[in-house]
Amino acid sequence: MPKVVLHGVRSNEPMLLAVQKGNAARSAFLNYSHSGRCDVGGRRFFSVTCSLFGRGPPSRKEKKTLDIPGLERVTYADRMHFVPGLAKPIFPEWQRDWHDPHHYRGPNNEEMKLHKENPCYVFNQRTKILEGVRQALWLTKSKLIQGLPEHILSLADDPANQIEDQDERVQQAIRHSRFWDTTALRPKRDRFCPVLLRDLLHLCGTLQVKHTSLSKRILAENYRVAALWNRESDVFQVRGLNGMLLNSMTSLPAVAQSGEVLATENHTLETFYPISPTIDLQCTYVYDQKNDTGFRDGYPYPHTHTLFFTETEDSAAKFKPEQLRAKMIMFAFGNALARAKALHGEHPQVLEHPVVVQSIATDGRLFQFIVLQLNTTDLGPDTGVKNLVWMDQDQLLYDYAKCRPLIKKKIVTVPAGLSGYQPETFKKFLALHLHGAV
Repeated sequence: MPKVVLHGVRSNEPMLLAVQKGNAARSAFLNYSHSGRCDVGGRRFFSVTCSLFGRGPPSRKEKKTLDIPGLERVTYADRMHFVPGLAKPIFPEWQRDWHDPHHYRGPNNEEMKLHKENPCYVFNQRTKILEGVRQALWLTKSKLIQGLPEHILSLADDPANQIEDQDERVQQAIRHSRFWDTTALRPKRDRFCPVLLRDLLHLCGTLQVKHTSLSKRILAENYRVAALWNRESDVFQVRGLNGMLLNSMTSLPAVAQSGEVLATENHTLETFYPISPTIDLQCTYVYDQKNDTGFRDGYPYPHTHTLFFTETEDSAAKFKPEQLRAKMIMFAFGNALARAKALHGEHPQVLEHPVVVQSIATDGRLFQFIVLQLNTTDLGPDTGVKNLVWMDQDQLLYDYAKCRPLIKKKIVTVPAGLSGYQPETFKKFLALHLHGAV
């Protein structure tokens, strides 16, 4: 192999030689560009050679036009072609006499009908708030209680409410979503998550023979909710698409009784100063002050029962567990507030009949459970009655679902198939589904 001397260094390795050449050329280029003779800032060069040795086009400098009062600029507008020494004419903007959707320019925010002087902070389906659950509790004026209510969990412990061969059928549903629904060795979450959720709902629906009120429910997708409220001096709104919704003909009963609700007046909301509670929320001056459940009047299933969220592979829509739980609280609160204002009006008040909404989220393996009880629509001050949130987080349905075994150092660490099934997680899923029907 021929030996090459570069900057007084002898190298026998071709790869090392290439690295040294690249470093030397890069340093030479930086020195050249920093000397002021080359301006390539803000430009992308897709070739390595060009990025090291190329010279970009010169940047355009806009010429300032001076308007002197009393003097008229002599331009070449009448001649209709460029004339050296004459100024460039400035023509008025051409207005079309017809509507062209391809060249439409929207009005400024100040000219829109829905423009307001005070901003609104919007929480939508892609919002990832920094403080997670703590921030969601402050925005919704809620008190957090760890764990689900005992009387709800007891519904699934009753043998009369359980499914025949329950554990075996749940495992079959998991195998169907992970192995049998697709031929891929590692199916994506946006493929097996909805399949698993629908299979579990189908299993819970088999109890309609015992509890006929389960048939008075319906699933809805791609609906839009809008709920607006004032918190201290700011305006907040939850709006947009959110998961899959299970609606019911009858509302859920109150989880906490009046004594426990009145005791929340002594609860102090946790703050996260110096971080602003509006962080990561969309600030807009153009918004509609409305509360909408997403369904028309007279809809036979007007009451929200459970919200379901599934995780996808989209990196922009992928949430951390803490942010996902905050999203569940915010959209459960939005659905409850929109329903409460539709029933009791816009005036802030403590509700005689609280509105209860449940929420379940899963990534196909890990489950999050939330129950929210809306006790008041007077959300402005920190004092008074608070709303209640019960949360049970990070519940594994199973440990692994492998098409091929995981082998390390000739030892099978994870066998092929389904392993580590947790029956308690499905019992919580079943209990929330039976809530309001038993």
